[in-house]
This record gives sequence, C-alpha cells and structure tokens, in this order.
Amino acid sequence: MITIGIIIGSTRPGRNGDQVAQWVRDLAAEHAGDAADFELVDLKDYALPLLDEPVPARMAPGRRPHTRRWAERIGSCDAFIVVTPEYNTAPPAALTNAIDYLYAEWGGKPVGYVGYGIFGAVMAVQKLRAQAGPLRMADIGPQVALSLREDFEAFADFRPQELHVAEVHGLVDELLAWAQALGPLRAASRAAASTLYDVQQVQ
Repeated sequence: MITIGIIIGSTRPGRNGDQVAQWVRDLAAEHAGDAADFELVDLKDYALPLLDEPVPARMAPGRRPHTRRWAERIGSCDAFIVVTPEYNTAPPAALTNAIDYLYAEWGGKPVGYVGYGIFGAVMAVQKLRAQAGPLRMADIGPQVALSLREDFEAFADFRPQELHVAEVHGLVDELLAWAQALGPLRAASRAAASTLYDVQQVQ
C-alpha cells in the first residue's frame, strides 16, 4: 500500500495547520479508500534544531539522532501532501529547515500542496515547488489554496468552503497516480540511501 505523509509545516503556537491537515487526511482517506494510507507528519514532534549536520545531505546522510529519526519517518513515505501557511511570502523557516536536513529520502516521491493564508499561501507554495526539482521530487499541478478570510472564522476557526472538497479529491487522485508510476525511482533512492548509510557506519 502507498503511504502518503501529510506534513504539518508550521510549528508556531496557535497555528492553524493541524486543523487543516486533519481535514485533508479525513477527506483523502475517505476518497482513496484502500488505495493508500494517509499519515500525519507533524514537525513539532521532531524538534529539529537549525540544520546542524556538518556534511550536506546530498553527500552523506546525517549522523545526529534527530536527523536519523526524521530520515526514517520521511523515508517510510511514498508521497507527501505539504500543509503550509505563508509568512512574508515564504513557507515557515521550520519547514524549509526540515526539508534541508535530507536528500535521498525525498527522491522519487510526488508532492502536492495545501496552503492557507490571506491569499492561499500561493507564494509560499511556489517557493516550495522550486525546491522539489533539485530534490528529485515530482511536484504535481493540483493545489488547494485556503483563504484566512473565506475559509476561517476570525482567522482561526477552520470552516472550509465546500468547493475545496473536490480540490482535495483531485489532488489525491493525481498524487496516487504519480506515486504508483514512480515506484521504481523510489526503490532506487531507498537503495542509494541505505548504501550511503552503511558506508558511513563503516567509516
């Protein structure tokens, strides 16, 4: 079965991301049925410091325990839905930091985006899309843009418009199609990551 990680990209106290991510998970699981398993991946649970690995992830997997724990979680997923707000036209620093910790674990995996903000976090998502290619991810076209004015009450109580249900379904359908097609690439990325880790352990 395909495992899709729904990454909650904000760690800010009082964030809206957990409400949005749970809504996405419930809709996606109901729509996909037995075709996939949808799991929440909350950055708050990993408490990653600002990148503290001495060697870039593209060259070697990280050695620190928090890095290995994060790598194992991301490595276990076949695709991702990233739920992100927008801070000053960009994704949260915590999300960008978490992405930078890894390389091989992202490879061969499709990614879709659900943004929320005054303008649906479209600029933040655009910047995340720019990161996906160099990480050898497939960033899919469908995107859900939630407005703090129209999909939240008092900018905090999540009340999504009905039209977004179909958008989530479309995102899930395309994500699953890409995840199935990219199976061989994921296998190659996982083998490469395993080899690098084994070599590093010997050294």
